[in-house]
Amino acid sequence: MADNVTGMATVTGWGTTSQGGSLSDTLRAVDVPIITDDKCREAYEDMIEDTMICAGYEEGGKDSCQGDSGGPFVQRSEEGVSTLIGIVSWGKGCAQPNYPGVYTETA
Repeated sequence: MADNVTGMATVTGWGTTSQGGSLSDTLRAVDVPIITDDKCREAYEDMIEDTMICAGYEEGGKDSCQGDSGGPFVQRSEEGVSTLIGIVSWGKGCAQPNYPGVYTETA
């Protein structure tokens, strides 16, 4: 994973808004904090590769969900420039406490 990628990033998608729910009729976006490699490995152990980024709130509640896979994970600079840093990949359920979303690193 890239420990040089920090801060907040935005995940966007048409996926479900809750685990097992229906797909969204509108495009949704949520800002989530990028977490450290060590914190991510506490949740997923050896499933995390160097090409992955993890993000989410420790308490859960906001995350990508089923149907969002393949969608963009974007970070915006202070100057307002958006950079695609990842692609929605997988996670344990949706917005589960202590289980961040996992993204394939692109930047």
